[in-house]
Amino acid sequence: MPASIITVNVGSSEPNAAKAVGVTGIHKLPVESAVLRAPGPKTGGLGSGLVGDFIGDRRSHGGDRQAVYAFAREELDFWEARLGRTLANGFIGENLTTTGIDVDAALVGDQWRIGDEVLLEVTGPRLPCATFSARMGIPGWLRTFSEVGRSGAYLAVVTGGTVRPGDGIEVVRRADHDVDVPMTFRAFLGDVDAAEQVIAVGCLPDDELDYLRHVVARRRP
Repeated sequence: MPASIITVNVGSSEPNAAKAVGVTGIHKLPVESAVLRAPGPKTGGLGSGLVGDFIGDRRSHGGDRQAVYAFAREELDFWEARLGRTLANGFIGENLTTTGIDVDAALVGDQWRIGDEVLLEVTGPRLPCATFSARMGIPGWLRTFSEVGRSGAYLAVVTGGTVRPGDGIEVVRRADHDVDVPMTFRAFLGDVDAAEQVIAVGCLPDDELDYLRHVVARRRP
């Protein structure tokens, strides 16, 4: 099956008791189309890379490197079978529900062409948070999700434009290293071996690499 977008999903402001900010946009619903653009920095920027998509906790989410969140329908199907419940497209907060592409096999720095206009770049994993846990309502969810380690991918908007359900996905550039999304996920969760590999490649911005260096220093003096 050719890689494509099944749904484009955006969220609106809803109450959120899981964080002090008090609101969230994690509940995302499919729309007919969305305009993508680079939102700028987390602080002082536009939040999401999708026009009309709400982000509550802008200290932790949004900005250029977390402009768009992609998650595969195949992964949602896996979780449906494991949890015994229905997970609609957009349920876990993804902006793009994909099919036919292994999102978690993406390398940090890969570039995807979406339809005719949009170019996105893979920047790293989605790290689970308290809002995600509350959304799922499953005891121990963060540990369960993290143990599987297939988080989906955040993407930056290199070239903006309109995306629609049915748009094809083409990997137009493959990064020249072997650091994929799950390795980066493990690194941020404290896996020292993974962190050292990510640091050695240097495929993240300086602030994220500095964080991983602190992880290594704490756990491997």
